[in-house]
Amino acid sequence: MKKFVMAGLAGTVAGVLATTQVAGPLLAQETVTARNTTVYEQLDLFGDIFERIRAQYVEEVETKDLVEAAINGMLTSLDPHSSYLPPEDFEDMQVETKGEFGGLGIEVTQEEGFVKVVSPMDETPAAKAGILAGDYITHVDGESVLGLQLDEVVEKMRGEIGSEIIVTIVREGTPDPFDVSIIRDTIKLTAVRGRTVGSAVVLRITTFNDQTYSGVEEQFKKRVEEIGGMDKVSGIVLDLRNNPGGLLTQAIMVSDGFLDKGEIVSTRGRNPRDGERYNATPGDLAEGKPVVVLINGGSASASEIVAGALQDHGRAIVVGTRSFGKGSVQTVIPLRDAGAMRLTTARYYTPSGRSIQALGVAPDIVVKQPIPEPKVEGEEAKPESAATREQFEGDLRDALSNDSMTDEEKRLLEEERAKAEQSAALREEDYQLAYAVDILKGLSAINVNEVPAP
Repeated sequence: MKKFVMAGLAGTVAGVLATTQVAGPLLAQETVTARNTTVYEQLDLFGDIFERIRAQYVEEVETKDLVEAAINGMLTSLDPHSSYLPPEDFEDMQVETKGEFGGLGIEVTQEEGFVKVVSPMDETPAAKAGILAGDYITHVDGESVLGLQLDEVVEKMRGEIGSEIIVTIVREGTPDPFDVSIIRDTIKLTAVRGRTVGSAVVLRITTFNDQTYSGVEEQFKKRVEEIGGMDKVSGIVLDLRNNPGGLLTQAIMVSDGFLDKGEIVSTRGRNPRDGERYNATPGDLAEGKPVVVLINGGSASASEIVAGALQDHGRAIVVGTRSFGKGSVQTVIPLRDAGAMRLTTARYYTPSGRSIQALGVAPDIVVKQPIPEPKVEGEEAKPESAATREQFEGDLRDALSNDSMTDEEKRLLEEERAKAEQSAALREEDYQLAYAVDILKGLSAINVNEVPAP
């Protein structure tokens, strides 16, 4: 630790002398000396308080706990994403990036003293219990989280697999707080899930861990084969909703997968010389087919890098609601105690040079997901009344039949009707996804019917 501090001080001195040598090296030296004296005085003050607590606090306190609390307090005072990771937490974080860990399955941050849910992860206890992005957790097992550090709240939410936890939720649009029971479980994250909706390939990316890009490639190829080849694919939906982010390298690889060239993202730190730019390489998985990216308030960090890159290059239409707005990069620095320091070291910028920090990615088309009304237990769905059902010519008594269609034409018509009913069912299930698929249908129809220029 001493070597680290001295190296930092030496760098500061060298920097000041280099920029003030001509104007007055003696004045610069006095300024640096005064600054160092202030630092040493403040460290002496810290030492005095530390010793006074150890000697006179009403109860005996572990030295290790005091030091860790001081380190974490220093880091958390910088921003919501910098923190100290004790050895056990650092080990947990390394396991999480590999795709399996124990817990509730939510990504959280801290806002105004309360814990805010960035996003629930798919198929996890939190998602199954109905936790939504944007929810505030005010109590854990009846105990208020106000005044606690984020790491302390996270620790309270951890527990044995199969054990119950009660979290109190405050949700926008809901007048009163309410309790949610969640059973802790092992979280096995499948980074990418694929499906086909008509002729569209839908890739649901839940997180950016070391399995993400390989999952995108695997699922994309599998779904293209299901449809019958790339020439029959209308387009691709990248579903990044409630994806809290993860590894920067994976976000770059996923973006590169759908770009032939150009910048993907740039990072700029405190020192302009430390900035980095990441560019796409030739090759597009989708071979130029239209892409729609779905985002919402739970899409953060690496998700926003992908959405911003594809949006800036005009490679994708971004649909949904504004993303979370985490435009900073954290570097995890291992420490000598087997723990680590998570430190914000840079901001990232989309290809057009915009920072999304605290602003988020604005969708090209705003589409809100309707919140389903809670079902009353025991209440059955009422059948549709004949008085309200739509009426057509064919429903009229003694209506003329259509004798102009061949059997093949009737078969095709029935297939089209079946597809339309599937689309209607998808709107009930997932309105935003249905909207994205409809966009791809429209773009595909335009390309098919496009008249060549004379």
